[in-house]
Amino acid sequence: MIDDGNLSVVTRATPTPGPGEALIKVKAAGLNAADLLQRRGFYPAPPGWPVDVPGMELAGEVVALGLGVTTTHIGARVCSIVGGGAQSTHCLVPAEHLLEIPQEVSWDEAGGFPEAFITAYDALITQANLRTGERVLISGAAGGVGVAAVQIARAWGATVIAVTRDDAHHEALRSLGASETITLDDVAAIEPVDVVLELVGAAHLTLALGRLAPHARVVVIGLGSGSKIELDLRLLMMTRALITGSTLRSRSSSEKALVAERVRVDLLPKWSSGTLRVVMAGHYALDDVNEAYDAFATPGKFGKIVLRTEDS
Repeated sequence: MIDDGNLSVVTRATPTPGPGEALIKVKAAGLNAADLLQRRGFYPAPPGWPVDVPGMELAGEVVALGLGVTTTHIGARVCSIVGGGAQSTHCLVPAEHLLEIPQEVSWDEAGGFPEAFITAYDALITQANLRTGERVLISGAAGGVGVAAVQIARAWGATVIAVTRDDAHHEALRSLGASETITLDDVAAIEPVDVVLELVGAAHLTLALGRLAPHARVVVIGLGSGSKIELDLRLLMMTRALITGSTLRSRSSSEKALVAERVRVDLLPKWSSGTLRVVMAGHYALDDVNEAYDAFATPGKFGKIVLRTEDS
């Protein structure tokens, strides 16, 4: 739990699922930038979710069902995004949000799938309407969402330009499907792009806006380097570009259910076949949550960090 910015493991009563809910025995829960913000008091959980237990994605086993649930069963291996509370031994989840985990996928990998891949899919495919043959620029490509976005964009037949803070992970990104790998200093020199997935914020977006092709789409989902830029509106007029932003956490339960259904149809077969995979940067026991947060906050990692509640 979070107590004045401090993290600790405490014992609480196991919750009981209400109508439409499933109780998940959590096996692994991924860490995300939002968890760091929530720990510092800047990103509170939406109404209805635990206010002092962080975690926005989990993987585990269904151990109890509320009234009316017909979309899953006791013992099912599932993963899901949640509004909070994932970094625990048990968590209540709306059953319609659950995704079945492919049998060959480990708990660790499954714990790092939902937030990264659902976020990347929603931004690239739903919001930006990425199409085969287009060029997509992905900032912060070495992080969990960036690694997922590179694979998804490649699976949709796009040409992927991956941007990182340095060249340490360029070879790994190319192995995942990136056609070009560059650092921030190189952005201004690339050929125009059709889609920008902005995971870094102001520092990168200021440069990327100068490389937009006609009818380009920009989707902002990360603000680590700042949230304010100066925009020349003539750029939008000349390129007829669209700029939007997106978050998943604040959406309604029904909106999240629609996203889950699209992911179920479009991504799960690719995950099961190995076309998409969760790249792991590390795993920690739940009791070592402070070490896990320190590792996540350290620059230079590649892929996801997850907390284990037991051997995975």
